[in-house]
Amino acid sequence: MEHMRRIAYETVLRACGFGMLAVVCVMVGMSFEPRLAFQAGGFLTTLMAFILILKAREALTKDYRKTEMWLYIEKDFRPPEAYAQWASATILHETYLTFALWTAAVSIGMWVLALVFSFVGPG
Repeated sequence: MEHMRRIAYETVLRACGFGMLAVVCVMVGMSFEPRLAFQAGGFLTTLMAFILILKAREALTKDYRKTEMWLYIEKDFRPPEAYAQWASATILHETYLTFALWTAAVSIGMWVLALVFSFVGPG
């Protein structure tokens, strides 16, 4: 079970890493206006957290054989079929919600920074 949890963590971490790379690229493109950059970052990370919550709900009903996590588990470490659906759904659900929580925290931080920059003003 821990092996499955580690693989789920790695796959969701990689996906979130690519998402955050896109958010950072947008923010760098708007770096001429820090308030706007942090507003865009806050919005996009809020959207990412919402998507992760939807993925967590989807994980409860998705066929375990069609998940990325299942493809990365070596055949020797795969659980029996009777147990695999429950284990896969539970682990992916928890992992997505954990990353959604972390992403929401980053989003709150960006919104707070956008608020600070709106009080400070331009220049």
